[in-house]
Amino acid sequence: MYIAFDELPKTARVWIYQSNKELTPIEADEISAQLTSFCNDWSAHGAGLRSSFQILHDRFIVIAVDEGFNMASGCSIDSSVNQIKQLEQAYKLNFMDRSQVAFLANNEVFVETLSTIPAKVNEGVISEDTKTFNNLVQTVDSFDTQWVVPAKDTWLKRYF
Repeated sequence: MYIAFDELPKTARVWIYQSNKELTPIEADEISAQLTSFCNDWSAHGAGLRSSFQILHDRFIVIAVDEGFNMASGCSIDSSVNQIKQLEQAYKLNFMDRSQVAFLANNEVFVETLSTIPAKVNEGVISEDTKTFNNLVQTVDSFDTQWVVPAKDTWLKRYF
């Protein structure tokens, strides 16, 4: 069952999917409608899951489930991944490409591939303090506090 994202407890589990390209307003609206429907029907072994999502920066889909209400099972998690894969096919997107790293500068998201990061650091495009997205956070609490962090506080620190 879909609930507003801000109604989820801080312990709710999250998954973050980063698109390989920015979503258009029409794509974001259509994807939002599809994810609302998905959340309304999402269940684990027949038990409804209190869940939500957000589309942020026209590039990230954040899906969350309140496991204090009902636990997400392997099959239910697989169904959410399948939903993302369906969106990929329908909109010619890639939410699974881990070779792209997103950064935030001047309230704008820019993306670099892993192979270009050392050069961008040398050019000064990316610094220790450049904000980056930690898409590995696992709870709403860590999403709120550790999703957008300085590059020096992530695995990227090896480049500085």
